[in-house]
Formats: sequence, structure tokens, C-alpha cells
Amino acid sequence: MELSDQDSSSASASVTEEELEGDMDEEVEGEEEEEEDSNDKHRSSPAPSLSSFSSSLRAVIRIKQKYQAMKKRRQELALSMGGAGGLTGAPSRTSPKIFTFEPSAFPSLTSSVAQKKKKRRRRRVLFPNSGGPRAPPKQGQSRAKYCLYLLFAIVFIQVYNAIENLDDHVLRYDLEGLEKTLRREVFGQQGAVEGLLSHLKDYLSTYVHNKPLVVSLHGPSGVGKSHLGRLLAGHFRSVVGETLVLQYYVLHHCPQEADALQCARNLSTIISEMVERAEEEEKIPLFIFDEAEHMHSEILDALWQLVASKQSNEYLNAIYLFLSNLGHAHITKHMLHNSSSISMAMSASGRHSNLVKELTPILRNILEKLHLLWTEADILPLGLLEKSHVMECFLDEMTREGFYPDHSNIERLAGEIQYYPAVGGHEYSQTGCKQVVAKVNLL
Repeated sequence: MELSDQDSSSASASVTEEELEGDMDEEVEGEEEEEEDSNDKHRSSPAPSLSSFSSSLRAVIRIKQKYQAMKKRRQELALSMGGAGGLTGAPSRTSPKIFTFEPSAFPSLTSSVAQKKKKRRRRRVLFPNSGGPRAPPKQGQSRAKYCLYLLFAIVFIQVYNAIENLDDHVLRYDLEGLEKTLRREVFGQQGAVEGLLSHLKDYLSTYVHNKPLVVSLHGPSGVGKSHLGRLLAGHFRSVVGETLVLQYYVLHHCPQEADALQCARNLSTIISEMVERAEEEEKIPLFIFDEAEHMHSEILDALWQLVASKQSNEYLNAIYLFLSNLGHAHITKHMLHNSSSISMAMSASGRHSNLVKELTPILRNILEKLHLLWTEADILPLGLLEKSHVMECFLDEMTREGFYPDHSNIERLAGEIQYYPAVGGHEYSQTGCKQVVAKVNLL
């Protein structure tokens, strides 16, 4: 029993010594860190003074005194514990120390180690140029980013306004209503109608242009050129006004060649006044020239100067439509020779696209030799009308005049029209629908 008490006293003494040593080491270590801090401060200063040197010396002396006092106190404690717990004349024994991984075997030791870890201070970080810790500089945001955002907003607004203006222009001229009218009242020329509407939609979608729209319709007699011109004139009078539409018939307005120069001057004056008025009203005028094959050279020269792209802005916002039978022989010949290759299942737009692709170079070559005005024009050929188209013309005219549209009567009237020899199942009229009105009036 006495031996076990001795072992426990020796173990407690050893633990106490270790705690004292740990406390002493921590205090010494803290003093050393304070000394290092003071030394760092002195080193960071450019020239150490006498007061700073004396304060460091006093710190070293104070640490030494504390160390000696703690050492003396530890020796006294060890003597007192050894004298009280040990027997006289008996050798001191210590219990065998068995190594184990369980921390519960040495609770006081683990608690002292944990306290040492908690009390241990972090080393001071030395910063260059005797400066303290600094946060990393914030990267400044460039003002160009906000300018870029503003630019995107401006571009978006401009595009949105352009789209709105596009819709406004298309709605102002009611091109959908014009398309319905032309499809309903123009027979056998659906491909040409689609081509003309495509030109008008592209041009009327905006008010700013670099050249006026010049379209020239060419075809044999009776295929519907003048009728198409009248429909366009009536539609534009309803949307832009009577004063911004001009229908010019050469044989009516200038029948004499001797008056050609004066007619050209008068025509230039009329067009100039109309384009200026249209510029004020922000509208696009329409000029229709029927029977253009009878135009004198003076009138063609005056028109060419007006449609040239060197004019001022108001002259660039205008539509010129020429109707003539120039090149009708080439159109008739092409359709009669190629009728056998035309498929019955091909649509009207497909047939017209083939006609335009093959005839446009031929017609342009012929027209450019006549005058330079045709170099500025988009050429649209109109093909021959078949017998079914002539019957549609009779049906429409009889309905207008109030006659009962009897199919047998329509076939009889259509049979009185002269036709070219049938080729490939196609029977083309020599005069188109030109004689329809006269024959209906005889009923």
C-alpha cells in the first residue's frame, strides 16, 4: 500500500514538473515573441535610438529573473514533495510506464498539451517597407464597359425604330390590298404580278433610297399592261393622294414630234413639283408612262436625267413605271418555241421565272441600244395569254356589265378570238384580251 502511494506521488510529481516546465516554456516563449516584436519594430525603424536599446536590455533581464525564480520554485517543490512522500532509507521506486495510444491513460498530460496548443500564439508576419498588413488593391472597373452598354442600348433602339418604320411604310401603302386586287383582276400574269409586288415591297419598306425605282413592263398587245397600270394608279391615288400619281399617255399628251422638246420641259416641271410635294408630305409618288414605245428622244432624255442617281434626295424617292410592247416579237417567239418544254404542273411563278431568266438579257440588249434610260430599269416581261385566260377575261367583263355568266356563251365568245397554233397543249391568243370588251358590248 505504501509502495502504491509512493508511485502515485512520484507520478504526480513528474506531471507537476512537466506542467511547470510547460508553463515556463510558454512564458519564456511569449517573452521571446514580445522581444522579437520589439526587435522587428526597432529593425523596421531606420536608426535605433538609446531608449529602444535600453528597453530591450531590460526585457532580457526581466526574462532572466523570472526564469531563475521559477527554477528555484521548482527545486523547492520537488524537495518538499520528495521529503513528505518517501520513507527513510528506502530507495525511491517508480511505476513502470507502459506505452499506449489511448489518450485517457494520461489525462493530465493531454490536458496540458491542449492548453499549450491553445496558448501558443501565431508567429508575426513581417511585411516589407515597415508597413502593416494591406488588403489587395481593388481592380478598378473600366468606364468603357458602361459606354459599351450605352452603345448596345442605342443600337437596339435604332433597330426597333427601323422595324416600326418598316411596318408603318408597308401599312401606309396597303400592299396587301394591292396584291389581292392584282391577283383578282389580272389574268394569266401571276408571275409578273409577283415580281412587281416584290419590287414594290422592297422599295416601299423604307423612305431612304439611293436611287428611284424604275420598272419596265414589256409584252405583246392585249396581255394586260395598260390594265395593270390603271389598277396601280387607282390604288396609289387612294393611299398617297391624287396629286402624287401621274398617268402619262404619250399619244395623248404629246402626239406631235415637233412639240417633243416643249413636252419634255413640261414633263420635267410636273415631275419636279410632284417630288417636292411628296418630300414635304414624306410620301413616294408614282409616275406611269403608257405606250412608252412612242416616246420621243427628248422625253427619254429628260426622264433619264431625272432617274439618274446623281439627283438630290427628293428625286430618289419616286417610282417610275414604263409600259410598252418593245421586244414583243422576242417574247412571242420564245413562248411559241418553248411551249412544248413547259410542264403543265409547273406553277405560274415558276414559268415566269424561267421566262425572266431567258428573256431579260435579250430584252435588255435591245432596249439599251434604243436609249440609256433602260439601263436604269428593272425589266419584267409579260407572256402570252392562253385560251383559259381569255375565258376569264370574258367572265369578268360580263359580270361587270350585268350579263349572266353562261359558260357555253363564254366558250362561244372565246372561240371567236384568233389563236396561234396549239403547241404542247397550249393555245395562245394573238390579241390577248384586247377584243373582249368590244365583243361583250355587242351582246
